[in-house]
This record gives sequence, C-alpha cells and structure tokens, in this order.
Amino acid sequence: MLSVYEGFFSGGARIVHSDVLLGLVEGGQQWHRVLSLHGEVHREATAQRMEDDACYRALTAGGIEVTSLGRSAGLVDGTVAASVFSGPELADTARAMAGADVILSLKEQPLALLNQNGLPRRPVVVCLHRSDPENQGPALDELKAAIADGTVVACVCCAESTRDAYEAAGIPGELLHVIPNGVDLLRFRPDAAARLAFRESLGVSATAPGAPGAPVVVFAARYAGMKNVPLFLRAARAWLAREGGGHVVMCGAGMTEDNPALWADIEVAFGPDRAALGDRLHLLGVRHDMETVYAGSDVVALTSASGEAAPLCLIEGMMCGAVPVTTDVGDSASIVEGHGFVTPFDPDAIAFAWSAAVADRELFAPALAASRERFSRTRMIAAYADLLAHVVGDVRDELRPGVGGQ
Repeated sequence: MLSVYEGFFSGGARIVHSDVLLGLVEGGQQWHRVLSLHGEVHREATAQRMEDDACYRALTAGGIEVTSLGRSAGLVDGTVAASVFSGPELADTARAMAGADVILSLKEQPLALLNQNGLPRRPVVVCLHRSDPENQGPALDELKAAIADGTVVACVCCAESTRDAYEAAGIPGELLHVIPNGVDLLRFRPDAAARLAFRESLGVSATAPGAPGAPVVVFAARYAGMKNVPLFLRAARAWLAREGGGHVVMCGAGMTEDNPALWADIEVAFGPDRAALGDRLHLLGVRHDMETVYAGSDVVALTSASGEAAPLCLIEGMMCGAVPVTTDVGDSASIVEGHGFVTPFDPDAIAFAWSAAVADRELFAPALAASRERFSRTRMIAAYADLLAHVVGDVRDELRPGVGGQ
C-alpha cells in the first residue's frame, strides 16, 4: 500500500491516518509506505518540516518508509497542493506507485498528482476527513475526475456527515464507506499523575488532597478560520471573568505568542480585561503529549463553524475524562451525546456550558468510561483492514485469467 499525503503538518486527519497505517502493519500482513508532496509547509503562522512532525517520526519509528517530492509551500486557498508537476516529480511518483497494489490518498488534494497522465494505473482509496467538499478548492473536481475514469474505487468517510456532504456534492453513495475515528485507549485515558503534573505546570494545584482544584478548559485546534478562534476567545473572556480561578489552555499550530493574528484576536475579544484575565490564558502551541493535557483538563472545547467531521480533540479529550462542549458541526453532536454539551454559536452560552461541564464532570464519568469501546483504535483499524482486503481481492480477481471476461 502507498499512502500519498499533501504534506506533514499539524491536524487530526494526519494523526488518524498515520495511526491507521501503523496499526495495519502491526500484524505483518500489509506493507505500507508514504509519499508526501511537500517536505515543508508554511501555515498557521508556523513553518512545519516533515522531519520535525510527530506523525513522520511515529511512522518511521514503526518501520514505514516515508519519502517526499521535496516541495516547500505556503497555504493558498485552503490547500498547499499544486496541479503542475515536473518530470522528476512524476518519475518519483511513478516509482513509488509501481510497487503498490492499492494507493491511499489522504483527503482528496493529492489526487491533483495521482490524476496526472502517464502514472501507473492503480486503484485508489480516498480517505475523506471533512464535511465541506465545496470548500476544498479544485479538489472536489479532482475527486470526480478520478471516479469518472475508474481510478478511485472507494472513499473512506470518517463521519456520517462526511458521507452525507460528499453524496450531496455528487459522489456516488456506493463508493462512500463510513469508518468513524478511533484513538489509542492505552494512551488516552484518565491519569491522575499526568493530571497533577500538567496542572502544576500551569500553576494550578488542588486546594486539598483529592480536591479538584481550579477548573481548566482546553481548546486543541490549529489556528484556522474554520475553528472559529474569535468565538472561543469571547467565550473564554466571559468564563474567566466568572470563574475566578479558572484557566484556559490553547494548543495547536499557531496557538503561540509568535502568531500576531492570534494576538490581535485576543486583544479584540478581551479588550480592557486583557491585563486582568490574560495570565490565566495559556498559549502552548503544538504539543506531543496531548494525553497529558487532556487528563489535566476538565473540559475539552470546540467552537468550529464549519468543515469538521469527527473532531479528534473531542474523542481524545473524552477518553481522558474531560467533558466535551462543542458547537453543532459535523458529527460533533452525535459524538458528545450523553457525554457533554452542544451549544449555539454564542459566547455566553458556551461559557455557561463550560461551567456546567465542570460542575457535572463526575456525573459524566460513567458514561465516558462506558463509551470507550465505541471510540477504540482497534475497531477503526479492523474496519480499514477489511475494506482494503476487499479492494485488493477485487484487483487480484481482475488480474486472474478467465475472470472479468478474459
């Protein structure tokens, strides 16, 4: 199997896909490698090199070969892919494809490369992780073209909202297979020691042995328009003003003091309260220990306006014991049903929901614990393995003499 990535940069889709690949090679029945269009991407006010990326390091440590066409690009119109490729780039791609039975495309953007004339014909499975195909630039047209010529044989949708959106956009329903996101339950779990260590790093500690201490809300997202950062910050200001000891944590690419756009959003949202409340707003940037961050938090928040499908932050946070509070986007409402709160796009309503989540955290704990199997990595990887086995089986049937009219 060959997976083609647009690039290695912070985001849930790359985390999920990389984890799937590692899971698929664990049993030794599949061989995987990865080709990345870009070796470096500049986005979310951050230069992100492939070699520095946590997914890259996990893949290579797991024995999966990762190569790149060596491109370096910035974010343009929501994507980093380009549709013009050089002869050497196409030659490198052809060599990578030649040894594969099936190609996996992480989202539809790499199809700009895979649709180029002269490349080996291989069945392509496209892994879709958004619920807004109309906002993916030319990628939707590339997907339709690849389906029309028979190259794309299946699409994996990480959420029901993804399947519904792409079917509404004209993708044949029979090609759309839903495999919900899952996480490593050994990594993402309540952890009292990790909770204490993270909270102490923020200056938040329990007031007495066994006491919960000051409440902590975590927002794990890259700095992007779809994440609705201004709305989150307005809710944070309202909540911090009411919760005198509360703390708000922002993690992800661009969530740092080096991002002037984020600072501008903070100034607008907090206004004259910036000096009084700002010391309880923590900008942590990209973290590679999110299980610790979630375990140390009481609430995992999401304020996205569009594009989300099955947000990984909600699942990871829930599995670590944080109560999810989200806007109604993608499959978010169904993910948190019975485990947390869904809010309107109103900062005061969101702030009140955070307070309710903190107050009811212990009441939600049994439901969060009971839902762990539903969100397991094992279930997700088994579903991918089954789908890919069917695709490979179909390919081999077509090549067998006497099959398919030969």
